[in-house]
Amino acid sequence: MSSFAAEVIDIREESRVAGRQRWQMALDRTEFVAGDVGVLEAVARSGARLVVPVLGVVMDAGEVWHVVEKPLAAGTAVMGRVGVSVE
Repeated sequence: MSSFAAEVIDIREESRVAGRQRWQMALDRTEFVAGDVGVLEAVARSGARLVVPVLGVVMDAGEVWHVVEKPLAAGTAVMGRVGVSVE
C-alpha cells in the first residue's frame, strides 16, 4: 500500500445511468495506475472526514483520471491510498 498527498485539479462526469452518476477526478499528482483501486481522503470545511473510494483509473490523453461515485471539488486537498478498499 502506498499513500500520497495531492490536490483535485479537475472533475468531469463519466456516466449517468438510471439516476446514478459516476465521475472522474484528476489530481495534481498520483500514484494510482490503470487497474488500481483505493481511496481518497479529505477533510470538509465542517471538519468532517470524507472518504471517497476510487473504483478504477483511466488514462485519457496522458492524464490519469480516478473514477468515483462522489466527486470532490477542484482545489480540495486529499490523501490518496492505493490498494485500500472501503467496506
